[in-house]
Amino acid sequence: MHSQLHQNSKSDAQAEKILTGDRATGQLHLGHYVGSLQQRAKLQHQYEQTILVADLQGLTDNGNNPHKVSSNILNVVADYLAVGIDPLKTTICLQSAIPALAELTMYYSNLVSVARLQRNPTVKNEIASKSFGSSIPTGFLMYPISQAADITAFKATLIPVGDDQLPMIEQTNEIVRKLNSIAQDEILVECRPLLSKVPRLPSTDGKSKMSKSMGNCILLSSSEKDISKAVKSMYTDPNHLRIEDPGQVEGNIVFTYLDAFHSDLNYVNDLKQKYKEGGLGDGTTKKILEECLQEILRPVRERRETFISDKAQLIEILQKGSEKSQDESSQVLKDVKNAFGLNLFQ
Repeated sequence: MHSQLHQNSKSDAQAEKILTGDRATGQLHLGHYVGSLQQRAKLQHQYEQTILVADLQGLTDNGNNPHKVSSNILNVVADYLAVGIDPLKTTICLQSAIPALAELTMYYSNLVSVARLQRNPTVKNEIASKSFGSSIPTGFLMYPISQAADITAFKATLIPVGDDQLPMIEQTNEIVRKLNSIAQDEILVECRPLLSKVPRLPSTDGKSKMSKSMGNCILLSSSEKDISKAVKSMYTDPNHLRIEDPGQVEGNIVFTYLDAFHSDLNYVNDLKQKYKEGGLGDGTTKKILEECLQEILRPVRERRETFISDKAQLIEILQKGSEKSQDESSQVLKDVKNAFGLNLFQ
């Protein structure tokens, strides 16, 4: 799908609207970089793109620790700018600064049953990973409804997602069809996924999901020392005890990262062959990976340091984007209220 999109004419591309974003629960890392940030930096030159800093959705599992969300809003914006997302080409906005999103979530919640939310595979998997037990926050269960509000508020037609997020797109379109049926008019537009062709990047320990608190990820802001430490601790082949021993490439995190980040894949394939035959040590492959990551992250880190040191500029970018987004979403909200007959004062 990605390659097909790049073949579109500019006029066709401009007719499409992209909505994407991140929860503001921590600084962004290499998983975000390879999974979405690089793609966004390219797409902004072809499409009308909005990136939502999802602080409200960040609260759905951090309601008892809201500082984790509020303290990371500007960190996320600085990460965006550092990787080349241009606020003159991409609208960067704050979820909580756009009242229509919360109001639309409330209206849409009347169109979705609790059972339907509980059946959503993405929600089920997320709930299992969070270990909520019987104390699932209502906001977390309503996550798909909130996402539907975000998507429809901007009349977004393309949503960059991984396979695991496809049920969210399906549920959004269910809500769109129900609302349009009530309105007897096409007031909301359906969306479709823009599937990422990049495999999900594993954590540096190869065991669990990337997490700053677990120390198993490399942040965009990581220092040279932190990058070196993370690479040296990476999981390889536990049976590759001597350099001359044949090694296994599958499941070897170092080679997974080399595939994702090295500029010369032919060189990486040669390394793999040599490793499998025996004669290539883990220390050598880690050194090659570290040099690669240092080269990629050095300019990103330097740009980020400049942006994060000027918080007033970050706030201004976020405020302007939010004001623009508020104007866009207010008309959709008006149409939805009309559909429900909640227009007495008009």
